[in-house]
Amino acid sequence: MKSADNNPLTSDGLIVREKEPLNLEMPFSTLSAFTTPNESFYVRCHFPIPEIAASEWQLKVEGEVETPFSLSYEELLEMESRTIAATLECAGNNRIFLEPKVKGVQWGLGAVGNASWTGVTLAAVLDRAKVKPGAIEVILEGADEGAVDKTPRPSGKISFSRSLPLGKAYDDVLLAYEMNGEKLTATHGFPLRAIVPGWYAMASVKWLRRLIVSSRPFNGYYQSLDYSFWDRSGTLPTLAPLREQQVKAEIARPEDGESVPANSTVRVHGAAWCGDGEIAKVEVSADAGATWNAAHLLDAPVKNAWRLWVFDWRTPTKAGKQRLLARATDSRNRVQPFEHDPDRGTYMINHVLPIEVEVI
Repeated sequence: MKSADNNPLTSDGLIVREKEPLNLEMPFSTLSAFTTPNESFYVRCHFPIPEIAASEWQLKVEGEVETPFSLSYEELLEMESRTIAATLECAGNNRIFLEPKVKGVQWGLGAVGNASWTGVTLAAVLDRAKVKPGAIEVILEGADEGAVDKTPRPSGKISFSRSLPLGKAYDDVLLAYEMNGEKLTATHGFPLRAIVPGWYAMASVKWLRRLIVSSRPFNGYYQSLDYSFWDRSGTLPTLAPLREQQVKAEIARPEDGESVPANSTVRVHGAAWCGDGEIAKVEVSADAGATWNAAHLLDAPVKNAWRLWVFDWRTPTKAGKQRLLARATDSRNRVQPFEHDPDRGTYMINHVLPIEVEVI
């Protein structure tokens, strides 16, 4: 069985974007609830999935700390837990829509999902280690490793690692061992993964094995050469690591190429999300952006989680092609743009995407 863009589907209905390493996408047209089921949640891997036995695993905490220590899986489960909802989006989601075509995993609309995560706060772990004065970051190292297939690149194998400013690390970062009330699967980072709310998911490092507190900025491969963009907030453009998710709405149904009946009411629905704020409104256009109508936001907002929305569209009386658009505005009055920012390269793709339907 294949998806609409001719990629094969798994038995769970996920689109196979790559087999080695494994990269699977949720068909966004299947969006139906606030929480994405575990089996439908997209999978992003940079290297082969490591095989880890809980009985042998340890999380090492070291670097600029007074009390370095290691934490076993059983000790982790005995710590005070917290559960949060958080939307994770791959920084390359929507890459397939970029023109001209670019390299990288050709994600469509579905490299995003929302789940309930349970674990311990990163702050609690850092407090136990007693961070030294002068420390500025904590590096999260995963157990997944391999050779990088891009240039420039370091020789040999490296592990997937990213860093967080201490302010963010102490604020709301979770070290999660459960997803939607179930133990993490290997594909989603068993035994432990970071959840960094409001940031693109490359920061939510999976298969965690080491936390390194540092007094110097981390410039590892996935922090500087990859997952970075040109920041123009200063005097000159500066290469900076990706962080906050950008404001965005996506249409789940009708999906691109779908046929809808003329002179009838068709429900348009989807989800919207952003980084450090809440979705304030979603608007839908059925005339390629000439006019906009407010969609209905469902339920109450949940911090760091997407907001579902619906819009009842009265279709034209005449048959023909129609272009649907959706755009989001967040609580800080940031509006989803119409063009992709070239300084973001193949990442942070949040421009309005047209959905073409056939009225019959």
